[in-house]
Amino acid sequence: MRAIKWIFWFFLVGIGGLWVAEHLYFWQQENVILLRNQFLQLSGVMAISVMSLIMILATRPKWLEPYVGGLDKTYRLHKWLGIAALSLAVIHWLWKEAPKWLKGLGLLDFRRPPRPSQEGWSLLQEFLASQRHLAEGIGEWSFYIAVALMVIALVKLVPYRWFAKTHKFIAFAYLALVFHAVVLFNFDDWAGAGGVLLAVFLAAGAYSAVLVLTGRVGRKSTAIATLEKTEYFPAIKSLEVTLKVDQGWQGHRAGQFAFVTFDRQEGAHPFTIATPWNAGDRRLTILIKALGDYTGALPDHLQAGTRARIEGPYGAFTFDARGNRQVWIGGGIGITPFLARLKELAELPAEQRQNIDLYHAIPVEDETLSARLKMLARQAGVTLHIIVDGRDDLLTGARLRRDVADWKSASFWFCGPRQFGNALYRDLTGNGLPSRRFHQELFEFR
Repeated sequence: MRAIKWIFWFFLVGIGGLWVAEHLYFWQQENVILLRNQFLQLSGVMAISVMSLIMILATRPKWLEPYVGGLDKTYRLHKWLGIAALSLAVIHWLWKEAPKWLKGLGLLDFRRPPRPSQEGWSLLQEFLASQRHLAEGIGEWSFYIAVALMVIALVKLVPYRWFAKTHKFIAFAYLALVFHAVVLFNFDDWAGAGGVLLAVFLAAGAYSAVLVLTGRVGRKSTAIATLEKTEYFPAIKSLEVTLKVDQGWQGHRAGQFAFVTFDRQEGAHPFTIATPWNAGDRRLTILIKALGDYTGALPDHLQAGTRARIEGPYGAFTFDARGNRQVWIGGGIGITPFLARLKELAELPAEQRQNIDLYHAIPVEDETLSARLKMLARQAGVTLHIIVDGRDDLLTGARLRRDVADWKSASFWFCGPRQFGNALYRDLTGNGLPSRRFHQELFEFR
């Protein structure tokens, strides 16, 4: 989390700070309209730069994962940037409209400064000036569309499948806003460092938007899989799906996840992989929790022979940490990445294994899954604690500190409900655990 916070603020402060540094006369404008124009430029540059980074992140760049801690963190950064872009876009729009409103109400009196002479302008500058009216109109309507789509995404007003489809239209709005920015950006500023950086952002963002609109995101990491069998666990309303993937799948590490498409109309959903990779049989399993209409209906619709599209692998929840002591916490369906790692550890010699305690906190126990989990933990040499709501004491940071004598030297790996993980993180780090030793999978992609 610290990495994405640093990236978020460094990006915002860096873009805004660079623009201000190149416009030291920023606060010296005496005319209200000239001052407003400066704020329009600043807010516009920041808004379109943030939108450009959002479009780049929408392509799921694997090269970025090591720096942010996995694709789940990339999506969290994507969400924060979405909120920032929405705020900056509204500020930009208000700076455009508010002076006119205030003048109409008689609260502000100003005169428009004379337009600059076009003497000595290049043909390109004259052309861009001739497009101002069009760019302003396109920008205004694109702003309305983008704001509506971002609000839908942030407040979760629609089902996932419709969100996935409508969210793509932000790429159309972004391309229109690129035209708006290119035309209305102060022409002389293109020669400065800020202008060059903006041009790079716009080019990268536009390319990313085209990838999104043409459905090419993740294409190089995509394989076709055939469903071999399913097993349903009714007590926890979860479905285990075994897939055999073709040669397009290059393998994965325990703890990683993939985007799986069973129905093109529904689109891809992210699922953690519950088995380590074996290039010999090319099989993998995923656990699917019934969390909505789509996932709830899968047990009745999926059958052997179904073809699926699988994209990945993604994620950095791969149990890489210094030291020999680890504590794993899986909340509900969050046990999935640990299943893969248990199977992997079971194949290693005892001297290569780590000292691990695994806590599985669940509202209700499925005997079949619990029996399998106990067997895997025994084979992997992992100490298992199954905690059932209403039967056992709640799993808290205080309990972990009591149970694990050497907890301050351990690394913690949590996958489960976000609020549960946050509570454990606050307790453990508040009592001396270095924050870098608490690894939390943020499995939220909306």
